[in-house]
Amino acid sequence: MEAHGRRYREHMLFTPFQLGRLQLPNRVVMSPMTRSRAPGNVPGERQARYYAQRATAGLIITEGTSPSPNGLGYARIPGAYSREQAAGWKLVADAVHAAGGRIFVQLMHTGRIAHPANMPAGSRVLAPSAIAAPGQMYTDTAGMQAHPVPEAMTADDIAVAIAEHAQAAQLLVGAGIDGVELHGANGYLIEQFLNGAANHRTDAYGERTRFAVEVARAVAAEIGGDRVGMRVSPYGVNGGLTADDKTDATYLELAAQLSQLGLAYIHVANHSSMGAPPVPESIQRGIRETFRGAYILSGGYDRARAEADLEARRGDLVAFGRPFLANPDLVAKLSANAELLPANPATFFTPGDEGYLV
Repeated sequence: MEAHGRRYREHMLFTPFQLGRLQLPNRVVMSPMTRSRAPGNVPGERQARYYAQRATAGLIITEGTSPSPNGLGYARIPGAYSREQAAGWKLVADAVHAAGGRIFVQLMHTGRIAHPANMPAGSRVLAPSAIAAPGQMYTDTAGMQAHPVPEAMTADDIAVAIAEHAQAAQLLVGAGIDGVELHGANGYLIEQFLNGAANHRTDAYGERTRFAVEVARAVAAEIGGDRVGMRVSPYGVNGGLTADDKTDATYLELAAQLSQLGLAYIHVANHSSMGAPPVPESIQRGIRETFRGAYILSGGYDRARAEADLEARRGDLVAFGRPFLANPDLVAKLSANAELLPANPATFFTPGDEGYLV
């Protein structure tokens, strides 16, 4: 019996899992990663090939995709608000499904992490409060530029942004995408509302979880909660955000409210492997105990650590990021304990096929 149990634990990463209405063949998730390969903010054949090549993942979560022209803070990231973009995402969905895969699109409104040089004419840099993010960002036309001071969102702006997320989710599911992940991490708009360094509001949206929950509620009402997940990064420092004495309570409250909405999963990003403060064990455990849906572990995993954390029931699924870039057959390589090819950081965000397609 012990030998049988040991064999099961060693292969838990490769066992099926029911995620909402999807039956996943394994517990390996392709993590969302910005790749900046969508000229004009429109996905197409290149993205279809890229994701189809990685379709053996139990679930693919795409690069951050804006629900609004106002959320296109980075150069060449895709959107999900126009007919042309919908047609591009249909190409992606069809290619991934033809290869046997399952795919969620990550909805990412960048908020104050933006620059007008990367955005369409008429768009606006918006945030909870008129506080610029520290540092600079790359633009194709002017190189590195300081983050501008954003416009503080009015009540009408907030209502529009919530509606944009719901409309984008409907567009994507209508194009054949299996579901969406709401990006509440990495310093972008949802996390800006969750964090006191960016949210100095004195109205109802000064209550940190309100915007995140209202976005999730609107999206779940549009496409079903079992097609929706949210990525969070408690104690993350991207975009000038910082933890404070309200952080723990904020994320436990958020987990409880998302659970009540029936979301399919919560995806907890722990960036300590890249130098950020670790997410305290108490918060990870608290979210795990509070949220009734699936828990996706994320942050510098290899097979051994993934198997150990699944065995310990710390999570249900494990997200792998950079290993997928140079190893589209990552699931097979992990299963065989084969050596992985290294990714090339010089090609992470460049426009061409090098470092993208194999």
